[in-house]
Amino acid sequence: MNGLASMGRAATALSIAVSLLGAAPALGAQQASGYVVRSVEPSNLAMSPPELPDISGYTREAALNKIVRRSPGEVRLQRMVERVEFDEFVGSDGRLATWAQRQRQNPIAIVLSGGLFRLSDVQRAVDAYQLEVSGQGIYTLRLPLLIAASATLLIDGSVRSLRLSQQAGAFLVNDGRLFVADSEIVAWNETAGAPAAYVDKRHFRPFMVSWGGSETFLLNSRFVHLGYGGTKSYGISFSQYSKSVDRHRHRQRPTGWILDSTFDGLLYGFYCYEADDVVIVNNTYKNSVVYGIDPHDRSNRLIIARNTAFGTRQRHGIIVSREVNNSWIFRNESYDNTGSGIMVDRQSTGNIVAYNKVHGNGSDGITIYESPDNLLYANQSIGNEAHGYRVRNSVGIKLYENRAIANAYTGINGHIRRLNDPTRDLSLDPYDTRISMVVVGGRLIHNGGGPISIDQPVSVELYDVDMFAPANTTGVQMSGVLGQHLPEVLDVMIRQRQAVVIEPDNARRKVDG
Repeated sequence: MNGLASMGRAATALSIAVSLLGAAPALGAQQASGYVVRSVEPSNLAMSPPELPDISGYTREAALNKIVRRSPGEVRLQRMVERVEFDEFVGSDGRLATWAQRQRQNPIAIVLSGGLFRLSDVQRAVDAYQLEVSGQGIYTLRLPLLIAASATLLIDGSVRSLRLSQQAGAFLVNDGRLFVADSEIVAWNETAGAPAAYVDKRHFRPFMVSWGGSETFLLNSRFVHLGYGGTKSYGISFSQYSKSVDRHRHRQRPTGWILDSTFDGLLYGFYCYEADDVVIVNNTYKNSVVYGIDPHDRSNRLIIARNTAFGTRQRHGIIVSREVNNSWIFRNESYDNTGSGIMVDRQSTGNIVAYNKVHGNGSDGITIYESPDNLLYANQSIGNEAHGYRVRNSVGIKLYENRAIANAYTGINGHIRRLNDPTRDLSLDPYDTRISMVVVGGRLIHNGGGPISIDQPVSVELYDVDMFAPANTTGVQMSGVLGQHLPEVLDVMIRQRQAVVIEPDNARRKVDG
């Protein structure tokens, strides 16, 4: 660490903009007439690099070794309304009529139960039209296909491509075990003879979903143009059953490994709901419509590592949202997305976001919204069109050894905001308008709005941060309440070489007794 003493370098003028505005705090924010500055020993803020999970054991070979070698079981055709696995797709929203129109009959599905299947096994058991194969290992599926809880389906390199017919309404439902290795699955427009182009969210495109109790392994494969806006139909989804389904009570949460694969043009490159221990490593997510990687609602212990997410058309490259907890997001690269490179959202806590590179995104590099107690460590946020790092309505945020370079706004931005969106369900997504953060180490260089801007914090702790801005004639600047304490702040940071704590004066009085 180079230390805050580097602020005095001759060719550089440091600008610290800590905006402590006078608006009244809300929802628990402390009312204070001013702020105080005090020093603490740097050792109080010392922290070792975070421990990250070992991902060396997550390999194609290790996944394939999980296959139990058994003879094929039963392949049969069954009405969709007779299987609980299709309940989400034949409910009161009119989707049953979609399948009836596309199949021109009471909708049916291919159901695999008991044993290990390859596509060649399935193809021999159904009509040629329902699962057609060409001599080049290209299969075209024209019915929904269900892998029941007792079944395993292996799609391996003998399958050059599995095309899910858009016109016929094909899709995959996994309630057992699915392995895709060295192959390709494509949402296929048979009329155009090409992958199914995205039109809008209402326009059906084939998809894959894995329910509670299932395991899914996607390995060294390619997935193209899957997903539309129907429930749990977003592209590739892992989802626990809804609480209205009886088996929700006795099925484990879905899980799986996604390794060394490419996802191109999916609505959501990955989505999960109440999934645990999912491993997403060394994949490429490109040209996703809404999100690249999007774990959601009450998912835990996820590993999202060494992925590349770029070109997301509407929102963010990587996002975890609504109580996605105790997970690791590390060594990913997320760039050229319309929204943020990485976002942690809606009461997601206990997450480590480390060693990522986020650059050229249309919003922030990394965004933390309404999500307390998360660690950002040694990330690089470069040339994004908003802030390098933005923290909103979140306490206990630690930023250690991060770099923010040439972002359009501030390097690190923290603020509170009352959310007035009428569509937000506060019982489902509560929040508190408070913010606190610890910033230690790292470099904040040539960001358009200055190195740091913090609005109405409960507390801010700073130590050993290199902050550079374009040279000007005024030297060190601090605005707002901190401007009144400029000599004290500089004394702590430069002469004493201590960590500086900035907090409302009434908080200080409470500490003093």
